[in-house]
Amino acid sequence: MQRRSFLKQAGLGAVAGSAAVAAPVFAQDAPSLNWRMASSFPRSLDALFGTGDIFCKFVTEATGGKFNIRHFPGGEIVPALQVMDAVSNNTIECGHTVSYYYYGKDPAFCFDAAVPFGLNARQMNAWMFNGDGMKLTRDMFKPHKIVNFPMGNTGVQMGGWYRKEIKTVEDLKGLKMRTAGFAGEVLSRLGVVPQQLAGGDVYPSLEKGTLDAVEFVGPYDDEKLGFNKVAKYYYYPGWWEGGPQVSLYLNEGAWNSLPKNYQAIVEAASRVAHVAMTSRYDAENPGALRRLIAAGAELRPFPRAVMDASYQAAQTVYKEFSDKDPKFKALYDNYMGFRDSVVPWFRLAEGSYDQYLGVAMSAHK
Repeated sequence: MQRRSFLKQAGLGAVAGSAAVAAPVFAQDAPSLNWRMASSFPRSLDALFGTGDIFCKFVTEATGGKFNIRHFPGGEIVPALQVMDAVSNNTIECGHTVSYYYYGKDPAFCFDAAVPFGLNARQMNAWMFNGDGMKLTRDMFKPHKIVNFPMGNTGVQMGGWYRKEIKTVEDLKGLKMRTAGFAGEVLSRLGVVPQQLAGGDVYPSLEKGTLDAVEFVGPYDDEKLGFNKVAKYYYYPGWWEGGPQVSLYLNEGAWNSLPKNYQAIVEAASRVAHVAMTSRYDAENPGALRRLIAAGAELRPFPRAVMDASYQAAQTVYKEFSDKDPKFKALYDNYMGFRDSVVPWFRLAEGSYDQYLGVAMSAHK
């Protein structure tokens, strides 16, 4: 009896001792790191900024508190539209931003985010993770000492808020509009005067009349920003942002200094946060749109003539940039080739399903 009791206690002690030895092994070998991540988004936009919070929390918990990344809203430690420079210069180790904000540095950066008449969110995921997107965008960022990961996608966006109705292409001429990236380049060919502003600066400019129109994301964020209070016409679709991807930028030196297990955790955390953003917008946008309409917003589709003129203007711009920049052309050809290969499938399957379901739901109300 005493022998069995001794063996039992010894066995439990061995297990406990093994756990006591094994559990701290990771902690002992893993360095304690404290990084900073600057966002391009204000804290008030919880779907955008909150995605960065999800990422940071995952990293902390997965490393047992050894690797902590402090998350700062746009403008707090780095101006909202200067996140790329700060990461590239290693002023901060990482940033959460949208690559088309840096269109002025290189128009090709937009392929890491969204371009007019480009991929939707699921198609963008397919290009990045199963096509050539990740390799091509990594090569694009390498001269800037940045390692990029997809970390969020808003899904297709709205076409924005306008003080006056847009009935013809002529109505766009002279329109001062907040927009970003390639959208501004294409819209300028139609007479729009594009203005690039960070999210927190948009409402005051629209309210003061500095802007005539603004596009940001979609109903959930637009409701928070109150655009419907100063511009009542709400247009769709946002043809320049079929599936805008938000990105995690890491300084190349900081990334290379991480142990392999930390790198794996960062990659996993970015993927979790990536999915979380899209699902959040998909869940929140329908209710927000209903509330905006109830509050007086007037929903309008862009006229077909405006859509056609925009599509043609986009093709002209793409050709101009491709003709003068072989690197841009290589990215463009690959991206659009992927788009052309997947859109027929989406039309056949997703499109027909959504169209039928919409009709059937309406008929049975």
